[in-house]
Amino acid sequence: MTKTIIPFGPQHPVLPEPLHLTLTVEDEIITEVFPALGFVHRGLEELAIRRDFQQMIQVVERVCGICSMIHAMCYCQGVEELMEIEVPPRAKMLRIIWSELHRIQSHLLWLGLFADSFGFESLFMQLWKIREKVLDINEATTGNRVIVSVNLIGGVRRDLSAEQMKWILSHLSWVEEEIGRLETTLLSDYTVKKRTVGKGVLTREKAFELGAVGPTARGSGVAQDMRLLGYSAFDRLDFEPVVETDGDCYARSRVRFHEVRRSIDIVRQAASKIPGGEIRIKVKGRPEGETFSRIEQPRGELFYYIKTNGSKNLERLRIRTPTFANIPALLSILPGMWLSDVPVVVLSIDPCISCTER
Repeated sequence: MTKTIIPFGPQHPVLPEPLHLTLTVEDEIITEVFPALGFVHRGLEELAIRRDFQQMIQVVERVCGICSMIHAMCYCQGVEELMEIEVPPRAKMLRIIWSELHRIQSHLLWLGLFADSFGFESLFMQLWKIREKVLDINEATTGNRVIVSVNLIGGVRRDLSAEQMKWILSHLSWVEEEIGRLETTLLSDYTVKKRTVGKGVLTREKAFELGAVGPTARGSGVAQDMRLLGYSAFDRLDFEPVVETDGDCYARSRVRFHEVRRSIDIVRQAASKIPGGEIRIKVKGRPEGETFSRIEQPRGELFYYIKTNGSKNLERLRIRTPTFANIPALLSILPGMWLSDVPVVVLSIDPCISCTER
């Protein structure tokens, strides 16, 4: 058979992320895959030694706009641990509300792009219309739609009144209703199933062996979710991760679809249990020592390693994002696939290359 080398990316009409794969193809079947990263390196980790630890909050928010609030939350939790700061309980609940809103809009963005990857343009538009409502909530409560900048060392910048909380819940009820109307189309449509069922199967054993995280792992039956650690105020909420067992593209899409509903439920619980009190405390001194912080990003486990020496600048900042952890799993499931299935399979891990390459 004749082998053909085909470059996939870094610019592709379906994949918005600059991921480059070198595909070896025999008669339209993928036999080998080699990744090439480094197209959007921005030196964000190096900035840790040039900006003080307070300014780094704004820097880490720009690792990825779609999950900016969760990056800042992860960083702040690490610095707060080094400085032995106890964040006010109300601030912890507010962080959960905004982080879950980010998870909802991230999953809706992905579901739309996933529909677009196999040509379902009308479904793409419907899902992004729903996402706009979540971005409206962000704008009304934080002043911005994507990079919300609400996290501080020691708490949050903004509070939510009872009226705002009621307004948020009413908007989320509309989101839940609209998502329900699309459930049959998204999960039972012939076209969707034809392009996703049995495609890119990642077994539970392989997902565990390769260190897959987030919906990619949970779609293969691995019930791993950092929210189960109880960080922030998750220990006060009832939460179970969404798990599917088939391990294919369809299972991963089901996980993300149902996680939208799960996140809406988390916001409702947080709104009902949010205590009164302060939303931030004054911070004195500088962090010293080293620690790591783990948090559940929409794509999976986000890991921050922070090392300081007591000065205003960090000595070392190392970020491991979920896409980096999921790339080995992606490389293992592509061989044996048809070339036409590559965009769908690649998008099924929800790659974020701006997260991966800092």
